[in-house]
Amino acid sequence: MKKMMHIVEASGGGVYSFLTELCNSLTDEYEIIIVYSERKETPKNFIKDFDEKIKFINIEMKRSINPFKNIKSLIKLKRIIKEKNPDIVHLHSSIAGFLGRLACYFNGFDMKKVYYNPHGLAFLQKNENYIKRLLFYWLEKIGSKFGGTIVACSEGEYEEIKKFTVNVIRINNAINTEKIDRIIDKINVENYKKTKIKIGTIGRISYQKNPKLFNEIAENFLDYEFIWIGDGELKNELKSKNIKITGWLNREEVIKELLDLDIFIMTSLWEGMPIALLEAMYAKKPVIVSDVIGNHDVIKNFKNGFVAKNSSDYIRYIKLFLQNEKMRYKIVNSAVEDIITNYSIDNMTWLYKNIYKKYSN
Repeated sequence: MKKMMHIVEASGGGVYSFLTELCNSLTDEYEIIIVYSERKETPKNFIKDFDEKIKFINIEMKRSINPFKNIKSLIKLKRIIKEKNPDIVHLHSSIAGFLGRLACYFNGFDMKKVYYNPHGLAFLQKNENYIKRLLFYWLEKIGSKFGGTIVACSEGEYEEIKKFTVNVIRINNAINTEKIDRIIDKINVENYKKTKIKIGTIGRISYQKNPKLFNEIAENFLDYEFIWIGDGELKNELKSKNIKITGWLNREEVIKELLDLDIFIMTSLWEGMPIALLEAMYAKKPVIVSDVIGNHDVIKNFKNGFVAKNSSDYIRYIKLFLQNEKMRYKIVNSAVEDIITNYSIDNMTWLYKNIYKKYSN
């Protein structure tokens, strides 16, 4: 059986969901090793979410640029790759993507068997200054020169990557609808009788997710309850008295909270392609998202949701969803159909299996 190594620095949120689904679908065909770093949002006892045949190696990889610590991580990765001698290496997120490609190259690894998912390009991060974003851009460009195939998770990300390399393909992120159905079947929805309209989101309370805008929207609907499903370093920005922060929850608890929402919103400043958005669409929640790559690649106005450019748009679209039941029903059902047709986990894993087999035979 061929051996596959996944190297992931960002082991939380959508990257974590993506990794569990992909790796669990490959255990009959590959021996899988996951080299990972933990984050605050990494679920406790996360290994139980993976197939028992998968092996894990924990190393420290910083999410930021820190030459001393980055070099230490590079040396460790080089040693691990040499010791385990995988047939395929798949890298996830920008730091692991850059260091992993260097480690493979310096080991003399066949770079045709290296794949890299940015899961949201670091040089698009609006919380960084221009110089740092330029540095991230050049790291991506330099990293691509060492070889390997970059896998974009959305049309917008694909177009950005094409600006610095031709070695890119696109495979949309996807969700396991059967698993969501099983969780939904276990939940007694009747236990969730609401006295207020509930509007919410899912994710880490960070600059990327723009909690300041979420708070501004909540302040315009004080009679409604706003729910942030998650936790994070900027939770102090969620000051409106009608906002509830759940903290980090396990998978089933997240779906329970999602099902209890009347409207799902995303206020992100940048995205790759958010798994939470796809799950909300499949859960039949009307969605309103910010106008950024990943979000507007999925959502089209008046078809499967709304794309908002500012707080006024969010306020207008929330009122529209609540006032026009016929339109809401049509949009929600269109969104579910879109997920089943275009964002199925079976189709995604089939595409990945094909690219792995392209060079590994």
